[in-house]
Amino acid sequence: MRMAAPQPPMGRSPQVSSGDGISRSGVAPLEQLVHLAKLRWRVEHDDRELKDALGLDHFEGRSFKGWHHHVTLVSAAHAFVTLERLDPKAAASA
Repeated sequence: MRMAAPQPPMGRSPQVSSGDGISRSGVAPLEQLVHLAKLRWRVEHDDRELKDALGLDHFEGRSFKGWHHHVTLVSAAHAFVTLERLDPKAAASA
């Protein structure tokens, strides 16, 4: 699927909107921008962990059923690892 932005009329340059979609005034508070940056880092970290440590990209099968089984197990493993990491009672590894 390809998404296309509306094109400006011929001979006119595209207009840049002052709004960034984060706030109505076009200026987001610093705290909100920091929060969004941290969310992006968390998503990128989880994606890397799913692929490198848990083997999300190791599936080489040909059926949807096999792929679905693999992704389900990797997701369960990721949930377990995340819960262990967030558990304050878990022993710190040396």
